[in-house]
Amino acid sequence: MPLIDLIDKNVIKTPLTSTMKYDVIMELLGILDKAGKLENLDKAAEAVFAREDLGSTGLEGGIAVPHAKTTTVKTLTIAIGIAPEGIDFNALDGKPSRLFFLMLAPPDQTGPHIEALSEIAKITQSKSFVEALQRAKTPEAVLDLFQEP
Repeated sequence: MPLIDLIDKNVIKTPLTSTMKYDVIMELLGILDKAGKLENLDKAAEAVFAREDLGSTGLEGGIAVPHAKTTTVKTLTIAIGIAPEGIDFNALDGKPSRLFFLMLAPPDQTGPHIEALSEIAKITQSKSFVEALQRAKTPEAVLDLFQEP
């Protein structure tokens, strides 16, 4: 399933109001919960934090992809958050993360989870696309960027 099929304006937050790593995760999970995508917010948080405890999902270039497998979702689910000022997410390059893709998938759906991670890795290779996302001021602007050919 293409990433764009998982995204709507209700699962995008720009700018994020949180300034700490675990608060960002909770803010993004809250967005998914409000959008009706989670069966249990606390269990989803527990899964993401357990995954994060194994090693930071802060990548290079201002990107973070917190993710987990959990029974609190029926299908692959994503939230996108943008923190223009950057947040310390223990990224591989030691720099602040500005663009967050929080992903949750049911434990029995490994394929779509891996495909989405791969697609995020591919699109974030474009420095101009990442910079455009980081400058986006509204969920609609973020959505428009993903819908561009």
